[in-house]
Amino acid sequence: MTAEDYVARADDALRETYEPPMGIEAYVEEIFENPTSAAHASKYLLSAIEAAGTRTVVEEGERKQRYRFFDDPHNDGEHAILGNTEVLNAFVNDLRSIAARRGKEEKILWLDGPTATGKSELKRCLINGLREYSKTDAGRRYTVEWNVAGAGDDASPGMTYGDGARIDEDDWYPSPVQSHPLSVFPGTVREELLADLNAELDDHIPIHLDAGLDPFSREAYDHLEEQYRREGVEELFSAVADERHLRVKNFIVDVGQGIGVLHSEDDGSPKERLVGSWMAGMLQQLDSRGRKNPQAFSYDGVLSQGNGLLTVVEDAAQHADLLQKLLNVPDEGAVKLDKGIGMDIDTQMIIISNPDLEAQLNQHAEREGSDPLKALKRRLDKHEFTYLTNLSLEAELVRRELTNETEIWETESYEELAEKIREPLVISVRRSDGTVRDRELAPHAVEAAALYAVGTRLDAETLPPGLDLVDKALVYDRGYLQDGDERRYKDEFDFGDPAEGDGGIPVTYTRDVIADLLHEETDRHHADLDVGNVIMPRDVLNAMAERLDDAPVFSPNERTEYENRLVPIKNYVFGQQESDVIDAVMRDKRVDEETVEEYIEHVYAWVEGQTIENDRGEAVEPDPLKMKVFEIEHLGRFDESDYEGTDPTEGVEAFRGEKVITALNRHAWRNRDEDFRVSDVDPREIPVIETVLGSHDWDDVRRTYEDLDPTQWADPPSGTETESVKRRTIENMRELFGYSAASAELTSRHVMSQVSYRWD
Repeated sequence: MTAEDYVARADDALRETYEPPMGIEAYVEEIFENPTSAAHASKYLLSAIEAAGTRTVVEEGERKQRYRFFDDPHNDGEHAILGNTEVLNAFVNDLRSIAARRGKEEKILWLDGPTATGKSELKRCLINGLREYSKTDAGRRYTVEWNVAGAGDDASPGMTYGDGARIDEDDWYPSPVQSHPLSVFPGTVREELLADLNAELDDHIPIHLDAGLDPFSREAYDHLEEQYRREGVEELFSAVADERHLRVKNFIVDVGQGIGVLHSEDDGSPKERLVGSWMAGMLQQLDSRGRKNPQAFSYDGVLSQGNGLLTVVEDAAQHADLLQKLLNVPDEGAVKLDKGIGMDIDTQMIIISNPDLEAQLNQHAEREGSDPLKALKRRLDKHEFTYLTNLSLEAELVRRELTNETEIWETESYEELAEKIREPLVISVRRSDGTVRDRELAPHAVEAAALYAVGTRLDAETLPPGLDLVDKALVYDRGYLQDGDERRYKDEFDFGDPAEGDGGIPVTYTRDVIADLLHEETDRHHADLDVGNVIMPRDVLNAMAERLDDAPVFSPNERTEYENRLVPIKNYVFGQQESDVIDAVMRDKRVDEETVEEYIEHVYAWVEGQTIENDRGEAVEPDPLKMKVFEIEHLGRFDESDYEGTDPTEGVEAFRGEKVITALNRHAWRNRDEDFRVSDVDPREIPVIETVLGSHDWDDVRRTYEDLDPTQWADPPSGTETESVKRRTIENMRELFGYSAASAELTSRHVMSQVSYRWD
């Protein structure tokens, strides 16, 4: 595109975002067409979250509905919150109760948890999501602006809430705290208007508004009313609300415009931090019949900026002195600028903290009934973020921490997700001499780091017999555990109800360890391949365990415990590498998925007494010979004695019904809809079939390649079968699993060195 094209697109973006100001009558007509734009703060926030829709995820081994809003879709996922779906859903449920005024409207939502668990991301996600929602037609947000020039014979008092009078558009001044346009109406009229609006609203949560005009706008309103009353105007409201004096304008929600954020470093008196401060110089210029004029107020406090939508107190332990002063704001909906000047507030309050705030709140807990903080604690509705306990989410988070990747991992099957988990990662690193080189985290390296971190966060005391932490992590991530031909789902295990994710290795530690490895040299050499730039899974795991002693965030007991959890992780990761090598060696012997799918289709039709469609579109009976050949040659479960010609014996019939059809039915139930088709099923959804797609073992390798010698793998003699198998294996590892030649060389060497001692 040309520079002119970019400018034109910018014009279009702003044109779609902003509307021309309108009169109060046009606004009333607008909200009857689009009631959401008139919603009170909590309802508007709820609408923004729900408007983004939901998606299905698996966390802690269970399928859950997740609001896409928390994936930060408007910002390409940059500040997406990974995991903690139950916490976020509970947060939305509380918001729904508050919006509907079902007994929780006095609550302050409290988001608590360790560092690096997503709390700050939630703040950014809320800001991004609300900003973008307010740009849509459905999410338009409005306030009022005033012009008192020309009202009456007296010169208008200077209107300001800044360092000087504004001159934009002559004398128009918007409400400094985003006052709701309906607050202009007298209370009884506003109630009647809202009743009519809610009667037409197709929503179980009615729109609610108690707030009157803000003090700044009240000064303008009172001035206009007084001037027109002196002139004897009978229709006073019409005169005050005339488009010459009052306009309704839309605004883009952002920090300072409907969103107030109090950061940990913000200081000042409680009054300044909450609502703002008086400007001494302006007080001398502006008076209001012997009292302070609200037009001389700065309105830069967190509640002022968040009026109309959202107030966030970040790192609340740094502002604990404010929390008690916020006690009555949610239910009374009002604060004071000064002794005689109050301001109505409509905002959803959220406080964010690390666990240290709870310690402050409980400092007088032993006093029970006389605890001075008891009332505050009763008002706080706590939602606790934890570290991730899902392998795939932690792998996604590790990659985010190391790169600029922001894409949300949404897949159709766990196999697709597993491919993302084990993917390699190439990162460019600048050396001390200024040159840049690419470092490769080999396949399974990110997976190894993520699995180790998750393993330190899981409760090891409630493991069922025969399971280890890796098994538990896999159940949590995909919802089932493969046990031979069977899949055991989460609800078949008794893991108890442990508190998990409160401790363990944080992602920041993992990130820092890997970042250090990227800049360290490795003692590896090869005549032709750049193996020195490859970081293997075992390099990552060893470094994570060895550097625990140098990390001040872990206690001695934690270090010992985390070190003890390393072995099963290493064994699992090696098993993954071993599987890659075997699959690459035996690639030519694998059964193609079309053959597998054809077998499933024939078995389903055979059991259900149905026909299938052949290549010519004709309905034919399922082929008993095809099923028999597949079961003998590919499944290896039966031989000729299990059939009478092509007719299966009772054992084969039971196998088809129990192992194939039962799995199909389970899949159909878990993914039920009106149009279930066998062809829609991924063969990997059937455990006994999944084994056919890539479950060869070393016995298969040995039978297929009798002259293969693993002891010669590192440097095979020319012209040997070992040399030819290795060449094909390296290429297959690159094509099948994304290895580089260097990482394939190192991984296959490592696997073969472990296999060679038991080869014979």
